[in-house]
Amino acid sequence: MSDQINKDAPVLVTGASGYIAQQVILLLLDKGYKVRGTIRSLDKGPALKNLLATQDPRAADIELFAADLTSDAGWDDAVAGCTYVHHIASPIPPELPKDPNELIVPARDGALRALKASKAAGVKRVIMTSSVASVAYGYDNQPDVLSEEDWSNPDNLKDNTAYTRSKTIAEKAAWEYLSGPGQGLELATVNPSAVLGPVLSGDFSASVEILTQLMGGQLPATPKVGFQIVDVRDVAATHVAAMETPGAAGHRFIAASDYYWFEDIAKLLREEFPAQKKKIPHRKLPSFLLRLLSIFNPVMKQVVPELDKKRFVSNDKAQSILGVTFRPGKEAILAGAQSLIDHKVV
Repeated sequence: MSDQINKDAPVLVTGASGYIAQQVILLLLDKGYKVRGTIRSLDKGPALKNLLATQDPRAADIELFAADLTSDAGWDDAVAGCTYVHHIASPIPPELPKDPNELIVPARDGALRALKASKAAGVKRVIMTSSVASVAYGYDNQPDVLSEEDWSNPDNLKDNTAYTRSKTIAEKAAWEYLSGPGQGLELATVNPSAVLGPVLSGDFSASVEILTQLMGGQLPATPKVGFQIVDVRDVAATHVAAMETPGAAGHRFIAASDYYWFEDIAKLLREEFPAQKKKIPHRKLPSFLLRLLSIFNPVMKQVVPELDKKRFVSNDKAQSILGVTFRPGKEAILAGAQSLIDHKVV
């Protein structure tokens, strides 16, 4: 476990300004690791350090490197001397691009850049953020329960978005690299469901749009759409456990907790946050209407493949191999909502 790891060697976290990455950095700092991060532009470095320092003063000592998913520049310097790399950076837009390759290419090529640089630098293990999007999509008949043994079919375009396809294609490319030129490098992937939980500022992941859409008055009614929820802090815990656990190499780990339909989330938010009650929808939105509204609401467009479908994945493997305990979905929803109120987002 962690006492066997040399904590003098820096641990790299890519996409350090991201929602999951911030929590991974804070957990690594809490465990006494030296942390490095990549960001697209060093101009944003001071603001990121200041934000993280509100949670842990040791964040002031993080080393930051400029590296982008679309360019080779900076990656070799970022990974030099690292034993472990958390590759978390991946494009997740609030709106779907017209050209799917705007998401697919940087997700796939960025993963390969991180892996190739890690292999060249003698890194022991890369822990990569993937998604349940690479597990639970593209089936003609949706299975009741899916696990890490299952793979999405990105070629079934009716049951995918550019985002879900990008996650499958990027993760498959990573595993293929390991079985070829990357042999000797260890890899573990973390596959979260819909990530909620506390945000540290008004700048956060598109996954939190589930809450901002419901609490901000953007939805006239709740669609027949649902997700398993996972707390961002538990995704971070899964990442770090996949780094520290010797037997985690070569495995995928689903990070997911309870399933919630949008109407259930709305009901919970109305009960817990009465001051927001007027903006939170009470009615149900027929699926045919959502398809119509998605033409005008880009965020809604991403959920069209989810309509009337229940995708359910098992978190047994993360619990049994990594020892991760997942918070109830309710806790992640309420912590996320409260933090959005605190940061005056809603």
